[in-house]
Amino acid sequence: MATVELLFSALPEHVRTARLVAAAVARRAGVDEAVLDEVRLAVGEACSRAVGLHVNHGISSPVRVVLTEDEKKFSIEVGDEAPRPVPLAVATASGAASPSGVPSASAGAEDGGGESEDDMGLAVISGLVDDVEVTADEAGGLIRMSWPTTPASVAS
Repeated sequence: MATVELLFSALPEHVRTARLVAAAVARRAGVDEAVLDEVRLAVGEACSRAVGLHVNHGISSPVRVVLTEDEKKFSIEVGDEAPRPVPLAVATASGAASPSGVPSASAGAEDGGGESEDDMGLAVISGLVDDVEVTADEAGGLIRMSWPTTPASVAS
């Protein structure tokens, strides 16, 4: 199991670097070429969300991205340290997360604030990734995404 860990300051300009690294590692891990744009977009969305949460909460610690190559799948975890008062868990690919942890396409729409924007980012991610899990608590949040890989039977 090969792992790459990336830590970057919570600055929007570093999100592009995280996207490029994720796409390169995904390609090397054997993720289908047709899916690489989705990997890039999902990582960009997850990292942008983490950067926004760090900035909004005044957190100076870095955003953490872990890219893991397993035998049959490639996984990416994007972690932030923004505290959430209520535990949050999202089912896979069934919609965005509402603050209560219940998947909902219209979650937070009436709030009009950061929650709605946060929900929109989660909706985009869940639309791009079939296997996604979002968790959050008072210590921060984590978005886990994974894609199947094809075995490197013909490698040069």
